[in-house]
Amino acid sequence: MPSLTFVLPHWLYWSGLVLFPLAAYFMVRRGAVKPQATAVSLPVGYLLWLFGGFVGLHRFYVRSFLGAVYIPLFVAILFGNSRGRQALNRVSGARNDLMIAKFDVERFQEAVKQGKDGAQAMIAKAEQALAAAHDQFAAAGANFEQWQTVSASLAMAIAVLLAIDAVALPRLVRRCAEREETATKVAGKPLAEVIEEVTGPAAEADSTRKVHWRITGAIDKISGFSGEFVCYWSVIAVFVYYYEVIARYVFNSPTNWAHESMFLMFGMQYLLSGAYAMREGSHVRVDVLYLHLSDRAKLITDVVTSVFFFIFTGALLVTGWIFLRDSIDVWEVSFTEWAIQYWPIKISIVLGAVLIILQGLSKLIKDFVALTRAGA
Repeated sequence: MPSLTFVLPHWLYWSGLVLFPLAAYFMVRRGAVKPQATAVSLPVGYLLWLFGGFVGLHRFYVRSFLGAVYIPLFVAILFGNSRGRQALNRVSGARNDLMIAKFDVERFQEAVKQGKDGAQAMIAKAEQALAAAHDQFAAAGANFEQWQTVSASLAMAIAVLLAIDAVALPRLVRRCAEREETATKVAGKPLAEVIEEVTGPAAEADSTRKVHWRITGAIDKISGFSGEFVCYWSVIAVFVYYYEVIARYVFNSPTNWAHESMFLMFGMQYLLSGAYAMREGSHVRVDVLYLHLSDRAKLITDVVTSVFFFIFTGALLVTGWIFLRDSIDVWEVSFTEWAIQYWPIKISIVLGAVLIILQGLSKLIKDFVALTRAGA
């Protein structure tokens, strides 16, 4: 299999972290007001065909178990690549032996010219070793080419099957949708309607301590958007690690940027999602005693302990700003070959601190209002 030399450009990394979540956000928002889609989707089918077709995921998606044909072919490619890597190591070793044998022949030729004793016998032995090294190098190269041909042939077979399925996929999706529609009907009615007739409509969840202030509502919306925005970065990780696995195990071309780009991205995700987690009450807290308090006591506890919250987040904001300023001054980059810029990552520290401070203010306002109403 050929080697892959792609290295993710810095501009594509940073623009992808901004544009992909925005596109996904608006696509989801638009989809939320559309009628419910069918059980299977042609775009999803083609997405699986593109990114997981080599193991037949698109076939399994449409309930076609002919997708199992892809699996042994792909396993055979992995086996061929594994043997190819071993053969490549043998080629490298044989090349080194050949270079050493050539050096020995040249050295003993000089000894023959100088008339040293036993030089003729040594050069004869060295030439024999050179001939053996040539044969070993040729055999190792032939073995490597053989396994390369096997892997390439299997990859070609998968490519042919994928080309056929690219044409057949609309028909497969349509047939699967018809089967799903039939299977999810009871007495000619959709299953969801039958369940609602039996159980009745679902009751709305009770809402407690809702404070309808314009400022708290605005802050909550900002926190919600920031949390939803960075959650789509997890989808980017799927594609990047998918590329890394294929590059490493199919093309024998491991990257030097995939892991670094993703752990930096998840670090920024952790920082920027803090406000959303606080809005949803998802932060880890020690509440062994808190759970047994009355509602009023809980509000008082939240107000008092908010002092420690603002001390911590204030320190995070100040130190984050110092880190950001220093990073911009020296135009800091990573110490790896990828050399990604660090100042945008330091921005996420400051931005994450600002977002969680705002959400803390929103919660403090709600606690004060709820405490006032509870005392009235």
